[in-house]
Amino acid sequence: MDFDERYRAIQAKDTRFDGQFITAVRTTGIYCRPSCPARTPQPQNVTFYATSAAAHEAGYRACKRCLPEAVPGTPDWNLRNDLAARAMRLIADGVVERDGVPGLAANLGYSSRHLTRILTQELGAGPLALARAHRAHSARSLLTGTELPFGDIAFAAGFSSIRQFNDTISEVFELTPGQLRAKHRRTPSVEPGTIQLSLPYRKPFNAAGVFAWLAPRAVAGVEEAGPDRYSRLLALPGGTAWFEVREEHGALTLTAEVADLSDLPVLVSRVRRLFDLDADPQAIDAAIGADPRLAASVRETPGIRLPGAVSAPEMLFRAIIGQQITVAAARTALSRLTEAVGDTVEARHGLSRLFPTAAQIAEGGRDALVGPKARINTIIGVAEALASGELTIGFGDDRTALRDRLMALKGIGPWTADYVSMRMLGNPDVFLPGDVAVRTGAKRLGLPEDPLPLTVEASGFAPWRSYLCLHLWKAAAMPAAARAAESTPPAPTTSPHSSAIEKGNRS
Repeated sequence: MDFDERYRAIQAKDTRFDGQFITAVRTTGIYCRPSCPARTPQPQNVTFYATSAAAHEAGYRACKRCLPEAVPGTPDWNLRNDLAARAMRLIADGVVERDGVPGLAANLGYSSRHLTRILTQELGAGPLALARAHRAHSARSLLTGTELPFGDIAFAAGFSSIRQFNDTISEVFELTPGQLRAKHRRTPSVEPGTIQLSLPYRKPFNAAGVFAWLAPRAVAGVEEAGPDRYSRLLALPGGTAWFEVREEHGALTLTAEVADLSDLPVLVSRVRRLFDLDADPQAIDAAIGADPRLAASVRETPGIRLPGAVSAPEMLFRAIIGQQITVAAARTALSRLTEAVGDTVEARHGLSRLFPTAAQIAEGGRDALVGPKARINTIIGVAEALASGELTIGFGDDRTALRDRLMALKGIGPWTADYVSMRMLGNPDVFLPGDVAVRTGAKRLGLPEDPLPLTVEASGFAPWRSYLCLHLWKAAAMPAAARAAESTPPAPTTSPHSSAIEKGNRS
């Protein structure tokens, strides 16, 4: 977007652009979200920044009225595949708090100096400033959404001291922590030891579709899902966490119990990835719905989201085990594997299992796995490579490099590598022409069924081809009677990509 396009967005107070850029006003010294209800400043007094950290580095403070930190994240970090975007994904996952800037740089394969130079050039702030802005956002969420003591909030948000926490909150928001809590307090009704936060997102949001996707894939003992809720146990850097996401009255709420409060920002980041909450649904729907063959599907399911992953290795194992078999069969295999080699932990809300680690699968997975010997060998080989460090995967990976690494492994083909990119990295532009359900859905919607012409047609939907796959999976799963109905059907209650015909085809 150029200056004029951004200025028109702030004139219209368009909420679609919240989180996509920051508006700084020279005459007041504050920065705002695009939809701030305050009077629109004159264009000569406005500077636009890519991040709140950049605005803060330039000497601006956050608007007390619109709280620009309390918005969905920037969709560019998934849309882009450059160094800056990959770094932002890792900063959100808490890498700077755990490993420092050298650890962040090492994860990305660059020196700290080069990374700082690129981020400053691209985003207007270096990694420390960007991580500081992320800590301020986490602290604001906890201050306004929980009753936690300030000391607990400081360390949960990643600050190294209470003084640093106080100074940052006062500097960024021009309010003390106590004033910020009093001004924007939302008192949750939860049990002691439980944290509850609201998860912002851009509308429309097809929450039912995400819950319906997760339900048939829920691994026994690890996950549970219903029409409007999803819960699971998850191993985080500080210990085991339990969380539940619910959709009620158009709002999405995260309830969590963590072993270490410093894991909370990491958990929030991964839940946001799982539910694709930083997507730009209006841009996606407009691009896909412009094709008359897809228009009805977009009208039926506005705001369709791409379910992500909370663990990179777990997503890889799910993809390998699930290739060329039905969702139900994959769930059975994953549940059996988890029961055989995964850790049993203290039961929380009816769940007592952790998804197995690569080391656990490498050591005992062969006896628990069934199916073709070649596939079992692939699973064990990948587990051994991950456990030894020979293979590394993570949310900050370059898409092309990740695909090349996976394709170099025996037994992994294009379907698996691309599906991992789609789900683990949140890559919005993956197309799977070899997937049987994709081809079936394409045929039912009037697109070519054969992979080559279908791939050519799909190129016109870039950079949103992952979401095109979701609509094609939905069409493949829809009963014939519903497809033939002239009236508009309700949003689907069955998962896309969950029919008995779903089989990944790596050819």
